[in-house]
Order: sequence, then C-alpha cells, then structure tokens
Amino acid sequence: MIDLQAIGQHTHIPTTARRLLERPERQLQLTLNLRTTEKHLFQAYAFVVYWNTARGPAKGGIRFWPDVTLAETTDLAERMVYKTALVGVPFGGGKSGIAIDPRGMSIPEKDSIIKEFVHLIRNELFGADYIPAPDMGTTPRDMAVIFGETHRPETVTGKPVRVGGLPGRAQATGRGTATAAKAAMEHLFGRSCGGCKVAIQGFGNVGSWAAWFLHELGATICAVSDVDGGIYSTTGLDVQALTKWVWSGKSLSEFGQGERISNADLLTSDVDLLVPAAIGGVLDETSARDVRAKLIVEAANGPTTPAGQEVLTGAGREVVPDIVANAGGVVASYVEWRQGKSGSLTGEAETYETIDEHICDAFTRTLAVARRESVSLRTAAEILAVDEVVETMRDRGWL
Repeated sequence: MIDLQAIGQHTHIPTTARRLLERPERQLQLTLNLRTTEKHLFQAYAFVVYWNTARGPAKGGIRFWPDVTLAETTDLAERMVYKTALVGVPFGGGKSGIAIDPRGMSIPEKDSIIKEFVHLIRNELFGADYIPAPDMGTTPRDMAVIFGETHRPETVTGKPVRVGGLPGRAQATGRGTATAAKAAMEHLFGRSCGGCKVAIQGFGNVGSWAAWFLHELGATICAVSDVDGGIYSTTGLDVQALTKWVWSGKSLSEFGQGERISNADLLTSDVDLLVPAAIGGVLDETSARDVRAKLIVEAANGPTTPAGQEVLTGAGREVVPDIVANAGGVVASYVEWRQGKSGSLTGEAETYETIDEHICDAFTRTLAVARRESVSLRTAAEILAVDEVVETMRDRGWL
C-alpha cells in the first residue's frame, strides 16, 4: 500500500527499517475443514497475516467474504500497521479472512466455522499475538462466539456490550468518519458540516452510523447505497427513518423515499462530501474524473486507487485517507482491549470523546505535514505513520 521510496523523499527511512517494512512478518494460509453432515465436508481457505508488530500485537478484523485472498488480507494487514501508528494506539497491524459467503448461512453453521477457525489459530489468540474484531461479513455476535471459546475478554474486540464489549464500539468507525469530515470541512474549507450535501456509498454498519453522526452535525444526506444500488434525493433523505429501516433488516431499495440510482451514479453525485464506505478500489482513474464532491472521506479501506488519487488531486479534490478517516474503530478497539485487561468500565460518551480526540489530533498533524511538505493528505498521513513505526522499531532495538 505505502510506497516507501516515495515517502523516503520526505523523511529518512533507514535501510534496515525499509527492509522490515516492505514485507509481512508472518503469513498463514490454512484450510478450514468442517464436517457439517454425515456426507458433507465443508472446506474453505483461511488466512492470517501480521505485517509488523513493533508497536504491539497484530490488530485487525476477521473478514468473511467469498473472494477473500491472501493478497487482500496482506494489504489490509499493512494498512492496519500505519492506521494504529497514526492514531497512537499500541497495536501492530494484522488481518484475517475466510473465503466463504456468510449471506444465507445459518447461525449454527457460522458458529461452527468460527469455532473451527479459533481452533486453527488458538496459539495466535492465547498467545495474545493476534486480536481480531468484526469486519466485512462478521458481527459482534461472532466475536462473542470467539470469546466463548477463549474465555478471555482481551483476546477479541467488537463484542456485544453484555459480554465485555464497549458501549459505542458498533458506532465507532462511523463516528470517526464523521469527526474526520467535520475537521476537514473546518480546516480546509472554513465551514461546518451544517448544510453540506453528502453521498455515502455503502450503508452497512460504518456507512449508516456515519450518516447518523453527519446528520447530527447538520449535514444533508442526499444519497446512500448498498450492494444492489442506491437512492437519491436532492432535498435530503430522512436519516433517522432510513437507518432504522435498514437496521431492522429491510432492504434499502424498498425504502419509500428518493429516486433509484446506481453505485456509479452515487460517486458522481452533485454533493459537497463523498463518503466511500463499501469496498476498495471504487475511485479509480476513470470514476475519479467525474467526482464532483470537494471532499472525499474514506470510510472504507482503500477505496481510492493510486491513479484515482492522482486524478482527484489534479482536480483540486481533497481526500482524507482511510488511515485517518476510518481509524475510529481501532481506537475503540484499544479502549475495549484495555477494559478487558483491567476490568474497568467505559461509558458511551467516553468512547466518543476518545475517538474524537484521536481522530482530530491525527487530522491536525496530517494537515500540518501536508502544508509543510506541499503534499496530499494521504502522503502526509503516510509520512507521519512511517516515522512513528520507524521510531518504535528504533526504541525496540530493531534498527
């Protein structure tokens, strides 16, 4: 993900540090075998990757999706290294994934798969080397199943509140996205989010909570979408009704407001703020040319390709990169992990306050470097994150 050679033009990266950062520390490719009936053997590839653990145990979610690969898991693990470093939480970067489609899967089937996965990586979990959390295709309930297998609250984050989870954890990534958008609007454009027109691609947990918090800040949510397409209203959607509709399990397409649009149309909506909160690579060299939003805040991991970033920068669009914008989740994960180890209790308001503090600090420092070095916010964030990891490796005697 990070071009160390390019970053090295702005900050010194020792040769040893460069060698340690240009490849993962550990990659596991496993075959998950599970006999589901007398005649049926379920099989799926599973992956666990640690990119760098200088700053602490590998932190990263468990992804259940049919096209998960070792390459994708590795890329996401690397992103986590720099995300945790930038927002100042003592974790390294990791990720795991199982190449299955959770949609339509029964609860007992999914529980069995999770338990077998825990069995396969039990040394990683009990050794506190890897700390999972929910990701695409997994939920807090799934994290509760992991907790049920380990009986240690600090081995997994993103659990339901009643089983050692953190109040506000489900909202955390969306909260951080809204906070990053607010900071960017104020510092880059000299205005609040009040009255801003917003389009959000992806209306799952992250996108829906981002919409909720942006609406609370006074923004007008004009367009949202899911995998099947989206809806658009130039005067704004009823966010409270919409989120409750989707959270109740109903289809976005059946919500009786707005006109139907495609995901591609959403990206080019006439709005002030675009929040890609779905999958990676949606803003490429082609789609980025038609983006009209002044500000893009990356709630998803890697929604903008390098070529797409060049197009957006050339057009004067500002992009708050994912390692800033969607780091609210890992900040909350740290608070939950700390709570699990200490037995302390944290309230929802304190969770939000901690997220806001870390995200605002990361954005402010990123903007300062961007202006000092005359680079994009993405490059500035990467400079800061690489510096932090390099200095940590120096502190540990690795350099």
